[in-house]
Amino acid sequence: MKAPDGTSPAALRSFGLPRSLLRFAGIVLGSAVLALSAKIEVPFWPVPMTLETLAVLGLAGTFGASLAGAAVLLWLAEGVAGLPVFAGVATGPAYFLGPTGGYFAGFLAAALLVGFAADRGLRARPLVLFAAMLGGVAVIYLCGAAWLAHLVGWRRSLRLGVMPFVPADLTKAALAAALVTAGRRLGLQRG
Repeated sequence: MKAPDGTSPAALRSFGLPRSLLRFAGIVLGSAVLALSAKIEVPFWPVPMTLETLAVLGLAGTFGASLAGAAVLLWLAEGVAGLPVFAGVATGPAYFLGPTGGYFAGFLAAALLVGFAADRGLRARPLVLFAAMLGGVAVIYLCGAAWLAHLVGWRRSLRLGVMPFVPADLTKAALAAALVTAGRRLGLQRG
């Protein structure tokens, strides 16, 4: 029998730790992965490209909606508190009012959407999981572009905040789906 988050009770007991402690550790680990992914920058125009999208999709596909959503919320709270967990050096509440503010909301929505799909067993079907991850990318773009349009207008928002990133984010979604699928297969082979 599987727990709601997709882990088996026997696997949790094998660590000798309570489930709540393991869930907390997963949330903290997820926020650390997000912070690290924000610091990995690839030179790009109009802004450097980071790996946050890959991390959000991978966490959601692996952990499901509740854990991935909680990890994204913790990461966002760390940034609001002033910890250097976002790309660049800016932190704090004002960072959310800048041009990338809508993408943060998109990351949370994408984590919940892709995690919901993973919770429904779609992580066992790589192409369907990839399609769910593409939906997650679309949600990130929708939230991000809507906020950016509020600042610079829709045309510039799409031209600067979406179009340059489509090829890279399609690649990140495919990579995330492949990593989740490979991780799941390795876990099944070991179990």
